[in-house]
Amino acid sequence: MNIPTTANIVIIGGGVMGASALYHLALRGVKDVVLIEKENFFGTGATGRCAGGVRYQFSTEINVKLSQHSLPMLERFKEEIGQDVNYRQCGYLLVATNQKDADYFKRNVELQNKLGVETKFLSGDEVRAKVPLMKFDDAIAGTFNPKDGLVDPNSVVMGYISAAQKLGAQAISGAEVTGIKTEGNQIREVQTNLGTIQTRNVLNAAGPWAGIIGKMAGVDIPIVPLRRQMFTTSALKELPADFPFVIDFARSLYFHLEGDGLLIGMSNQNEKPGLDQNVDEDFELVNLEAAIERMPLVEKAARASHWAGLYEVTPDAHPIYGGTNLEGFTVCAGFSGHGFMHGPVSGKLMAEYILDGKFSTLDVSMLDLKRFEEGRLIQEYNVV
Repeated sequence: MNIPTTANIVIIGGGVMGASALYHLALRGVKDVVLIEKENFFGTGATGRCAGGVRYQFSTEINVKLSQHSLPMLERFKEEIGQDVNYRQCGYLLVATNQKDADYFKRNVELQNKLGVETKFLSGDEVRAKVPLMKFDDAIAGTFNPKDGLVDPNSVVMGYISAAQKLGAQAISGAEVTGIKTEGNQIREVQTNLGTIQTRNVLNAAGPWAGIIGKMAGVDIPIVPLRRQMFTTSALKELPADFPFVIDFARSLYFHLEGDGLLIGMSNQNEKPGLDQNVDEDFELVNLEAAIERMPLVEKAARASHWAGLYEVTPDAHPIYGGTNLEGFTVCAGFSGHGFMHGPVSGKLMAEYILDGKFSTLDVSMLDLKRFEEGRLIQEYNVV
C-alpha cells in the first residue's frame, strides 16, 4: 500500500493501543486517519510478545476502573468486531509469601470489592488447595478473581485493524518513522522510510518506543523500555483444564496454561533498560530453576519455545494519556506491562480526547504527562 501524503490524524504504533484508536476514530466517522507500524506485521511488537493476561486485580482505583471498562469490551469483542479473541476466564491467583505483600493484598481486595470487583482474599491453606500441583508451603495469603484470564493478542489487534479498514481508515505496516517535523509549536509532518505524511495531529502509541518518538518531536516522555522474557513447555498431561494464571508475587514468577503445557515467565530484577529483545539464556536458567522449585512437574517437560518482549515503564507504573506541550501531539503509552488488557478502552478514550478534547467514557485526566513534573505520581503495586 502506498503511504498517503496527507492525513488528518497519524497514529504511530500498530499494537493494541494504535489499533484500538484507529478503530474508534473510524467508528466516529473519521476516514482521513492512517496508522503506521514499523514492523512488517501489526501487533508483533510489545503486544505480540506479551503473555496475554487480562485482570481486574490492581491496587489503584484508576487501574481497576480501566479494567472494568476494557475487559467487558474483550468479552463482547466477537459480537461487536466480528473476531473471536479466545477469552478464557481461568482466573488469576496472586500468591503472597511474605506479610508485607499479604497486607497489601488485603487492602487491594477491599478496594476492588468496594468498586464492585468480586476478588476473594484467600488464606495460605486455600491457596495450597487451589493449586495442589504447586509447592506453596510458604504461602501466607492469596487473591483470586474468576473473571481474570487470557486473551489472544494477535486476534484483538487484527480484529480492530480489519474493522477500521472496513470503515475507511488506513493501516500501513513496514513504515518506520524517521523524523517528525514541527513548526512553531505545532506538528507539521511525519517522515517515514516510505515517504512523508503532512498532518496536524499525531497520536504516539509506540509503546516501548514512545520515548524515542517523543524525542523526534521535541517532547520528553519518561518511558523506559525494559526486557521481559518467557518460555513455553511441552505437554503436561497432569495439568487440570481449570488451572489458573498463578503469580508468585514476591518472585514475579508466573505460570499459565498454554495449549497442553505451560507458559512460564519471571521478571529479572537486575534487567537494565534497553531495546534488546533477545532471550537472555542465563536468566532463563534462573527462571527455570525457580519454576521447578515452585512446581516440580515442570522438570518433566521440554522447552517448546521462548521469546523476549519489552515493557514500557513509567516512574509510577501508570500510563500516560492525552496532550503534550506540542500542539497536535498526543500520547497513549507507558502501561508498564498491563497495556494489552487496557488497550480496548484506551483507544476509545484517545478517540474521545482527540475529537472532543476530553475523556468521556472514563476520566483519566489525572494520568497526564504533566503529572511527572508536578509530582502527582500514582503508584501501582500489582506490577509483575
